[in-house]
Amino acid sequence: MEAREFLAIAMFALFIGLIFTGFPVAWVLGGLAVLFTAIAIVFERDLGLYTGVDWSYTSLLVERIWSIMDNWVLVALPMFILMGLLLDRSGIAGELMRNIARLFGRVRGGLAITVALIGILLAATTGIIGASVVLLALLGLPPMLKTGYNPALATGTVCAVGTLGILIPPSIMLVLMADRLAMSVGDLFLGAFIPGALLGGLYVLYILGYAILKPESAPVPDDAPPVDRTIILDALGASLPAAALILAVLGSIFFGIATPTEAAGVGAFGALLLALVKRQLSGQTLREVLQETTRTTGYIFAIFLGATAFSLVLRGLGGDHLIHEALLGMELGPYGTLLLILLFTFLLGFVLDWIEITLIVLPLVAPVVVNLGFDLVWFTVLFAVCLQTSFLTPPVGFAIFYLKGVAPPEINTPIIYRGVAPFVLLQILGGGLILAWPALVTWLPSMAYSN
Repeated sequence: MEAREFLAIAMFALFIGLIFTGFPVAWVLGGLAVLFTAIAIVFERDLGLYTGVDWSYTSLLVERIWSIMDNWVLVALPMFILMGLLLDRSGIAGELMRNIARLFGRVRGGLAITVALIGILLAATTGIIGASVVLLALLGLPPMLKTGYNPALATGTVCAVGTLGILIPPSIMLVLMADRLAMSVGDLFLGAFIPGALLGGLYVLYILGYAILKPESAPVPDDAPPVDRTIILDALGASLPAAALILAVLGSIFFGIATPTEAAGVGAFGALLLALVKRQLSGQTLREVLQETTRTTGYIFAIFLGATAFSLVLRGLGGDHLIHEALLGMELGPYGTLLLILLFTFLLGFVLDWIEITLIVLPLVAPVVVNLGFDLVWFTVLFAVCLQTSFLTPPVGFAIFYLKGVAPPEINTPIIYRGVAPFVLLQILGGGLILAWPALVTWLPSMAYSN
């Protein structure tokens, strides 16, 4: 093994190890870039071993950082974050919960189905995992537990459905992926639409099946009213604001009226109007939302800069070539190599956040997938489904942590783990369906091009 390859492997292994220290990820990434540049210089200058990395090489980082901060696509990030936070404060979710719960009140498992449907709808408007999980937990968990739902089913539903916001467009993760791979954000939004709906449908079917097989675990509330015209109209009326916002954002992208960046601005403005109409837009609320948007955006861009430095040095040490040769050298065939990449991504999700995997791992494996002849949009959506699963898998399952922070004291971590386990299997099933039928991803983009 060459010295540069040894350094590349050591750099990546040390990064995974340092994640467990709790030190800010952005500083870990940037610090390792500086450290291994210095080590590479010592190897080449004092030991006579070629590494290909020195301070003049890492000066390329200045240009790369400028290209990140000058990227108009990334302007969509703070707009989508702002839109999600404003909707969280507007009271729309609470109104949805009350009205849709009445609509499915006499269906066994109806409260869990209500949480699932609201989560799917919120996923297409917020796109922020933390906000979705916490909101669904506060709105849906108490009535489910009060009615006598199995705590594992209740917590698993909240966690799993809350993670759909990272996949169903408009998705922050898809925006980052499109930027890293120089792809069209609109193509990824179109490609992820059906898979996101598929996963939501699998969740609802599982809840229905669970309620039928174990009726005592998902009982019908004693005070559930019969469904009438008023209840149906109330449910439709409560859904209209969120549906209109989804149509304004996604419709403007899908029909070519606006770019994703412009559509993000439309979404943020629409969420602002909804909060104003609902009389939830006070000066304090606006200040808190802007501060949280700034913190979240700053966190993402800090990791952006650290990951850019890390990736530059890793590529300089031949890390991308090493991964390319290692994957192709196994001679597993196209689908065998693809499955290995997805398995590796799934396992990384146990210890790494989706942002680090998107910024570091995805650009390294995507060229291999393209060389194998696979469609890049299809692979990227499949990769995104794997990353969505990372929110549910311990020890870095952020959805689990979000829920534990607001759940009643009697809901302990083992209960949540038991609850999310079936949904992780459903995620794997959904990924298998997308793998078997690529048209689930490619059909909508192909229809857009044909029109």
